[in-house]
Amino acid sequence: MKARIVVAMSGGVDSSVAAALLRGQGYEVIGITMCFNLTDSVRKKPICCGLQGIEDARRVAHKLGISHFVVNMQKQLEENVIKNFCREYLKGRTPNPCIRCNQFLKFDYLLKKAFSLDAKYLATGHYAKIQNYLLKKAKDRKKDQSYFLYRLTQGQLKHILFPLANYTKVEVRKLAREFALPVAEKLASQEICFLPDMDYRGFLKKRMNTEIEPGKVIDRKGKILGQHKGIAFYTIGQREGLGIAAGYPLYINKLEPKNNTITVGRKEEAFHKEFLVKEPHFISRRLKKRIALKVKIRYNHREALAEVIPTKNKIRVRFKKPQFAITPGQSAVFYDKDTVLGGGIIDEVQ
Repeated sequence: MKARIVVAMSGGVDSSVAAALLRGQGYEVIGITMCFNLTDSVRKKPICCGLQGIEDARRVAHKLGISHFVVNMQKQLEENVIKNFCREYLKGRTPNPCIRCNQFLKFDYLLKKAFSLDAKYLATGHYAKIQNYLLKKAKDRKKDQSYFLYRLTQGQLKHILFPLANYTKVEVRKLAREFALPVAEKLASQEICFLPDMDYRGFLKKRMNTEIEPGKVIDRKGKILGQHKGIAFYTIGQREGLGIAAGYPLYINKLEPKNNTITVGRKEEAFHKEFLVKEPHFISRRLKKRIALKVKIRYNHREALAEVIPTKNKIRVRFKKPQFAITPGQSAVFYDKDTVLGGGIIDEVQ
């Protein structure tokens, strides 16, 4: 029998095929599913850690003949992900909870849990590649999830496996059918598991102990155009939901929590070239001098060429061409060809 591997099984197609592949390669596979005590009743899409997901993971484990455990991680989700999610929106920032989930839950807490079961590796169904303890893009560039994994360390990468690195989503779905997995036709899960139907505004209203105050919507010259419902309910680049008739489309250009105002303008006014990154993290070694890299400022953004300049505590990024909706709170991830060097949290847009 080869090494023991723990597979994080969400109950979805990807993690189920990852477990099946490793099982077929002769590894001793143990399935673990995170439980966040989330209900599925009002959701249009399945979620990764809801009750149905747990049951689906159990059925797959039974099909594969492997052990399966459920770990209650509701507290970890609350402390490391949800509280930060709410705080950031109140500050007029747009967080990415999936990145924090990977950083604090899957590849910290769950990896330690794998070690406690005497496993050598933790495997997941992510579309990404590990080569020489470096993080790289997956074969399927449309599904590549390396952006969400940039805060991993080389110490962690030594004990992580991504069995789907060299498969496309179409190939994975085909394998699920060939393995006769009970989730072979299951729909893809929604991105943020704790948001019912992705309604983050409704979620914030229920969670906040403080009043979310309305305020002024202004143009770049300071002219009052209307009123917003609360800065927490908006994001940079947003067009819908402003309720202002200007004769041309208006886009949010700036959120200012100090004076509770939102600045709007034409689409071209939401393009910027330069910003600062806080909480920088590099997988192998920290940058010591300026370098030209490709930078991705959100998951569905096509990375663009930029000058990345290290300073004392932050990183300055200067795009060659202006980019639309550089959003504080989102992550900027640095790529050298297909290798992830690191990244950080977008702070100030200049």
